[in-house]
Amino acid sequence: MAELSKEKFEIIGCKELDSDLILRPSMTYWQDAWRRLKQNKVAILSLCILIALTIMVIIGPIIARAISGVGFEVTNNDLVNQPPNSQYWFGTDQLGRDTFGRVWQGGRVSIFIGIVGAIVDTVIGSIYGGVSGFFGGIVDDIMMRILEILYSIPYLIIVILFSLIFGKGIGSLILAMTVTGWCYMARLVRGQLLQIKEQEYVLAAKALGASSSRIIARHLIPNTLGVMIVAITFDIPGFIFGEAFLSYIGLGVQSPDTSWGALASAAQQNLIFYPEQLLFPALAISLTMLSFQLLGDGLRDALDPKLRQ
Repeated sequence: MAELSKEKFEIIGCKELDSDLILRPSMTYWQDAWRRLKQNKVAILSLCILIALTIMVIIGPIIARAISGVGFEVTNNDLVNQPPNSQYWFGTDQLGRDTFGRVWQGGRVSIFIGIVGAIVDTVIGSIYGGVSGFFGGIVDDIMMRILEILYSIPYLIIVILFSLIFGKGIGSLILAMTVTGWCYMARLVRGQLLQIKEQEYVLAAKALGASSSRIIARHLIPNTLGVMIVAITFDIPGFIFGEAFLSYIGLGVQSPDTSWGALASAAQQNLIFYPEQLLFPALAISLTMLSFQLLGDGLRDALDPKLRQ
C-alpha cells in the first residue's frame, strides 16, 4: 500500500503571503494610454516640438520687440532685405520689417486658426454624427444625404464666395474653412456610434428610461473620444496648411495681420536673392504639420485598446 504524506500534496508556485500581491498596479484607460504614449519616442519628441513652438509664438514677438526695439509691423526703408544679424535674427523683409517677430506673430494666427477650426469641426461634427448614428433609419439616411451634398461642394468655391460676401480676414477664413470641414468628423463619429450603440450598457440605459440626448452625451460620445482626439491632431495641421495655401494665393490673412502662409507668399517674390525670407516661415509650417502628424500616429497607437498589454 502506497504511503501518502503531506509533502506529496504540497502546492507549488503559490505562497500564502503572495496570494494578495498585485503584480501590476491598477490604472485607468487614460493612464494606460499615457504610459504607452511615453514609450513612443517619436511622438514625445513631436509633442516637445509643438510645446516649444507654442511657447515661441507666445513670447516670440515680445523677444523680437525687446531685441530690435520695434514691433513686427513697423517698416524701415533703410533696413530693406537685411540678412540675419545680431539685431534682426531672421533678417528683414522687403519693407524693412523684422522677420523674426513676424514669423512668430504669424504663428499666432496660423495656430489659432488651426485650433479654432478643429474645435468647431469637432463640436458640430460630433453632434451631427452622434444624432445620425444613434437614431439610424430614415433619420440617418436623410442626414447622410445632406452631408454628401455639402461634402461634394468644391472647397475653393466656398472660400471665394465667403471672401466676396464677408471680406478677407481671419473670421471669414475660419467660417469658410469650417462650413463643410466638419463633414469628415460627422462621418467618423457616426461610424463609431453604429458600432457601439448596441452594447449592453447602452441597452441598460434605455431600459432605465434614459433620454436619447442623455445616452448620446453621457455614454456614446465619451466612448468615441479616443478616435476624436486622434482626428483632431490630423485636423489642426490640415487647417494650418489650408490657411497657408489660401494666404499664399491671396485669399487668406491680409496686411497688416500676417500668418505663415502670408509670409511665404510675400517671400516667394524674392526667393532667388533672399531665400531666408521663405526659409523660416516654410520651416515653421513644416515642423508644425510634421509634429502633429507624428503625434497623431502615436496617439492612435496609444488609444487603441486592442494594443493594450
